[in-house]
Amino acid sequence: MLDVITISVSIDRDWQDLYNVIWRPETFQTWASGLADSTLEECGDHWKAHGPEGSVSIRFTAHNQFGVMDHYVRLSSGEKIYVPMRVFQNGAGAEVAFTLFRQPGMSTEKFEADAAWVRRDLAALRAQFSS
Repeated sequence: MLDVITISVSIDRDWQDLYNVIWRPETFQTWASGLADSTLEECGDHWKAHGPEGSVSIRFTAHNQFGVMDHYVRLSSGEKIYVPMRVFQNGAGAEVAFTLFRQPGMSTEKFEADAAWVRRDLAALRAQFSS
């Protein structure tokens, strides 16, 4: 089993409204800094982008009533990374949870740096989409 951390952020917006605004892959570029400087190109059932470590292919979960925003990232090396993400109700607002897995061979420092990166991106999401 891999080490894992779930990072979440509370956002002052109805959870279903937030989900309906941010579930589309093209909106990830507005808050996910790894995609911000990239062209996200739709290619049938997946999207292509240039990430911090080269070209990536991303498959996103289809729109659903449960707030699931899981995606699979395939790196240029062929490695496939599962990224669970959820939007769910938190009182009158929303909670966005992002689960980060420590990949095999990943150093503690790199895992901590990735977690810090996710926290920054979720803070950007909150800043952009709070009511």
